[in-house]
Amino acid sequence: MRLDVVLAGDHVRLPQSVPVPADAGGERIIPATAVRDADPDASPPEIRTASGETVFVSATQRADLELFCTANRIPRQSRPDVWGDLLEPFLDTEFTPERQVATRTRLRQVGLGDEEVADIRAEVAPLIRAYNAVHQDQHHLGLADLLDAATAAWIPEHQQIDAADGGAFRRWAMEIADLGFPRNRP
Repeated sequence: MRLDVVLAGDHVRLPQSVPVPADAGGERIIPATAVRDADPDASPPEIRTASGETVFVSATQRADLELFCTANRIPRQSRPDVWGDLLEPFLDTEFTPERQVATRTRLRQVGLGDEEVADIRAEVAPLIRAYNAVHQDQHHLGLADLLDAATAAWIPEHQQIDAADGGAFRRWAMEIADLGFPRNRP
């Protein structure tokens, strides 16, 4: 997944490889006024649009993103790493009972109960297992990895997200990523 966006004055220009968020009006440009918030410290850094969609930015552009946010008065906001918690069992590490309890607690705090968590994990398990069989990540899997896996041509066909379902899958993943975000913010 290419993450190099162009942060230019009062807008963000997206590379061809990035799906166009609804806030961009079908264009590859997101006006700064359509950016809800950003998290330059996320890994990878994130821009979130007013509709709640996430656009990832290369870590090499972290300082540029901070300047863009300052210049356009875009709030910096961290949010719970819901997908990091959902995908933790798929890391190439031991998922200890203590970590399971901490993860379950965080997921409950954003409104996901045990049954819902199990359903979501079952939905993405084949895709993430295929993805991490190649990457062998031991530290973190999150929304960026999930979306990368969903569009990776090298994932075995029977484990891929059907192209016709790609947009719906992306929206579903973004909605889950945005759980726990305080909606009463200006």
